[in-house]
Amino acid sequence: MLTIVLSCKDKEGALQTTTWIGGQIINPTMDYIIFSRGNEILDTVKLDSKNFFLYKTDKIKAGLYNLKHNESQVFYIEPGDSLLLHLNTMDFDESLAYSGKGGEKNNLMMDLYLTNEKENQNLSNWYRLSSEEFTHKIDSLKQLKFQEYEDFISKNEVSEGFKKIALANIKYDYFRKKEIYAAANRNNREKFSDDFFAYRDDIDFKREDLAFYYPYYRFMNQYFENLVFSEYKNNVGIDRNSYDFKYRKIVLIDSMVTSDTLKNSLLRQNALWYLLYANNAEEGQRFFDQFSKMNTDKKHLAEVAEMLETTMQLTPGKTVPNVALVNADNVVEDLHSVIKTPTVIYFWSGQSPSHYKNIHSRAAELKSKYPEYAFLGINTDTHFKKWRQTIAKSGYNPMQEFQIENLSDAEKKLLVKYKNSAIVLDKNGVILEGKTNLFNTNFEELLLGFLNR
Repeated sequence: MLTIVLSCKDKEGALQTTTWIGGQIINPTMDYIIFSRGNEILDTVKLDSKNFFLYKTDKIKAGLYNLKHNESQVFYIEPGDSLLLHLNTMDFDESLAYSGKGGEKNNLMMDLYLTNEKENQNLSNWYRLSSEEFTHKIDSLKQLKFQEYEDFISKNEVSEGFKKIALANIKYDYFRKKEIYAAANRNNREKFSDDFFAYRDDIDFKREDLAFYYPYYRFMNQYFENLVFSEYKNNVGIDRNSYDFKYRKIVLIDSMVTSDTLKNSLLRQNALWYLLYANNAEEGQRFFDQFSKMNTDKKHLAEVAEMLETTMQLTPGKTVPNVALVNADNVVEDLHSVIKTPTVIYFWSGQSPSHYKNIHSRAAELKSKYPEYAFLGINTDTHFKKWRQTIAKSGYNPMQEFQIENLSDAEKKLLVKYKNSAIVLDKNGVILEGKTNLFNTNFEELLLGFLNR
């Protein structure tokens, strides 16, 4: 266990502090953990034979960082901290606990996170309340968290930087709750009291330190979504994935957000989301051209350009891009050769057990209703033996299961990064619907419609 903070002075007498991050991963899904700040990877740290890791650096600046081991979570660290963490991937967020110097701050952050998530899951029970009643309910929740924060700082000496982060957590989760209520009641605008949206006057659009922090980031995205909806006189039948809607949203983000990091991140997310569902090549190109004038991050531009190229290959009427697949007998086949009937392709990874179980269950349900279709599960992992073991253990039909042979090639041709994405093909491999989702409410309607053509 690490409890020592190492420090020394250089020749000019300046204090240099070494920061340590260590811990153990129970039930690891890979042999490393990634530390990053925003989109910038700090380092990739290997687990040892007992699934422990240890990382030290002299380059830490006080602020929020990300740890990722398949799933991810945010933590706060300052130079000189010796932070230890322990987590079980079977219950990632609920099991994550910290100790060592800096541990108590992060345990408070995790407690606020878990409380927020639990509250937000039950928020729909209050959508029918009047805006005054709803505000009273969430004011009470906010006050409980403020009291927890006050109790914590009365017992612990913490920096002003950490205080600002913790208070932002409480503040922007509260703001987001109001935006979610506004979204749920957007067709009943008369429900909102005159002062319901007064909190919007307190939004800070330039918090660079919060640019990748989930309460702030998620609030911002919902806020801009609601702003666009508010510009329509009638909200019935509005397609939030349409060119007009998404373009207006990025225009508002560009004009109002003054933190370049936050602005670029919001623009990137909305561009990727739009292109994920875009079926018009001309509109897709036009959207990218506008996006590229607003976003100043070259990495984002390259990523979205690649997404544009990929999604435009998946528009209806085009033949699905051919990629190499490996079957359960370890024989390489190409995608075109395995399509012999109308087919639905979906993607899964052994690193997300709950997801692959749910999506296979959904595919089996659909197969029983629509036996005319083949449902092919395409695995996106790179470990053949583990994949085949998962198929056998789960009882999946090996004739309907394949693994991607060249992941980097497939990522450029198919939407393999997006867990729930699915592609519907006719018997000749021609795309009927290239950007859909097995869990969409209209998915069965799509399948039936294609059969009745």
